[in-house]
Amino acid sequence: MEKNKIFSTKTKYDGIFSFKDVYKFCYDYLTDELKFNIIETKYSEKLKGNSKDIDVEWEGNIEFDDYFKHYIKVKFKIIGLNEVEIMQEGIKTKRNKGSIEIKMDGIVIRDYRGNYTTNPTRKWMRSIYEKWVIPAKVEKIEDKLIEDCDEFLGQAKAFLDLEGKR
Repeated sequence: MEKNKIFSTKTKYDGIFSFKDVYKFCYDYLTDELKFNIIETKYSEKLKGNSKDIDVEWEGNIEFDDYFKHYIKVKFKIIGLNEVEIMQEGIKTKRNKGSIEIKMDGIVIRDYRGNYTTNPTRKWMRSIYEKWVIPAKVEKIEDKLIEDCDEFLGQAKAFLDLEGKR
């Protein structure tokens, strides 16, 4: 199996938001809209006085066929999260205030079943296949992953901006 990281960036937001709503929005967007299979690999909280720091990590994938797979890693780092009361449409509501950073890596995995790495001849055939037979398909699959990752971070940032203005 060969892994190529083709996307890596992050977005950051400081202000008022609901961590629970952001968490649910991001999970639902990745699973429902982009169709990734997501698992949570890490969740940790550290209390610091009246606030807390939270680290969350997700991993996800989509199989295109028996050769290509998209794999993503999403990391949330929340610093100084505390509960505040705000006036929303004349009603006091509880929200969170803090800093949130969402980092995302997008990786294309080739031959994820290992069918072409059993011997040197098959590995050589795989390189010829990718270079001369399916280069347009490889480019299309990489472009799709970049588009999906960029779209997710854009939607998450828009959600946070909207939450902060309510």
